[in-house]
Amino acid sequence: MELHNLEPANGATKSSKRIGRGQGSGRGGTSTRGHKGAQSRSGYSRKLGFEGGQMPLVRRVPKFGFKNINRVEYHCINLDAIQKLVDEYKLNAIDVDTLIQHGLASKRQLVKVLGRGELTRKIDITAHAFSASALKAIESNGGVATKI
Repeated sequence: MELHNLEPANGATKSSKRIGRGQGSGRGGTSTRGHKGAQSRSGYSRKLGFEGGQMPLVRRVPKFGFKNINRVEYHCINLDAIQKLVDEYKLNAIDVDTLIQHGLASKRQLVKVLGRGELTRKIDITAHAFSASALKAIESNGGVATKI
């Protein structure tokens, strides 16, 4: 930084264009707003997406797809994450409350167990849903998968 590089901070100086200060200033009268119309009035604020009366982009672009209001969103947890939890805390049974305590799910989430990874011991798991591969892996080790 050197003296010739210094300049005032943003907002520290006023703009040089003083409007509405009489005819002698060259910016009196309509004060750069033009004649009539919404933008010349005080209190005017442009709506979001307004394009001067032209059909807005949001309305020009075609809509597609469908959002099912009855869709059930699950928070997915794989068997490898459950196995890691079991190894670390020496657990025999896992339910949704256990997963919430250890930060793998949050209170209002529905939990679905998926089949990625392997289980090395018998574990009883309670959750809202299970994939077919997860059920097979849990039951092949002698564990029980219970749906809530």
